[in-house]
Amino acid sequence: MDVDEKNQVLTTNIWLQMSWTDHYLQWNMSEYPGVKTVRFPDGQIWKPDILLYNSADERFDATFHTNVLVNSSGHCQYLPPGIFKSSCYIDVRWFPFDVQQCKLKFGSWSYGGWSLDLQMQEADISGYIPNGEWDLVGIPGKRNEKFYECCKEPYPDVTFTVTIRRRTLYYGLNLLIPCVLISALALLVFLLPADSGEKISLGITVLLSLTVFMLLVAEIMPATSDSVPLIDPSHPSELVCLVPAHEEAWGGQGAASLPAQAAPLQPGQCGDECRGGATGHQWQLVVHRLPWPGWCALRAHPRLGGRVRPPGLLTHARRAPAARRATL
Repeated sequence: MDVDEKNQVLTTNIWLQMSWTDHYLQWNMSEYPGVKTVRFPDGQIWKPDILLYNSADERFDATFHTNVLVNSSGHCQYLPPGIFKSSCYIDVRWFPFDVQQCKLKFGSWSYGGWSLDLQMQEADISGYIPNGEWDLVGIPGKRNEKFYECCKEPYPDVTFTVTIRRRTLYYGLNLLIPCVLISALALLVFLLPADSGEKISLGITVLLSLTVFMLLVAEIMPATSDSVPLIDPSHPSELVCLVPAHEEAWGGQGAASLPAQAAPLQPGQCGDECRGGATGHQWQLVVHRLPWPGWCALRAHPRLGGRVRPPGLLTHARRAPAARRATL
């Protein structure tokens, strides 16, 4: 079993088991003593045209044609193996803790329910070979009937739902733990003094590290807009602002701590030129305690004595009280 998340294709190695009764293939055991079973090539006798409806294979029919076993009562057994490629919708919202359900829909291509009645058998997974990335939860089956506009008779099919769960050990060691540690380093940026040149360097390093993890996740995930992984470090709100490092703050990825640190860096390094002569406005990023970290506000830097609220920027912006002139 193999799952291709990029192309949303499930590849399975399956042995189909089909049986039916053909009264034209019966014989008398007394007339032919010792002949219990006869093997016919699949092209010499009738067999049901069972196909995988949601096949993603170029040949569509991926079965290997084998002989049909027939006994004296006309009971026929056909067990063709095959490597089936089926289309499967992959929901990556909870990656890498996701559970996927892929369907295998089998049915006759030309016979309706009045000519061919399909009966379901439970899937036998005793010979399943474990996969290193996925755990097989179960393969429940269900018989369905569908009506088409062309015909009055129903068309039955047997649909098996392959339920698989992703194994998280590999992703936990190589993706989750490094991402959490790098995000924790982003909070340390706020502990560095404003006049330290390493403040910007650490912020840029964290930003580049999270960008690498973003590329790793993008290589695994399918190109779909239906759902975005919650672990994706490229979330827009995280690229705009980072929650400050205090005990009541939100938890974030820390990918955008650089804008919050670049503003208060210049006043600490300009020396005596800033004393009483600051005419511009220096802004720093502040995060309110709101349900998500995307609501950011701007306020004047208290060391420059500014009390300015820029009109039309953010409705949640607040003023900082006028500070006394700092002696540098």
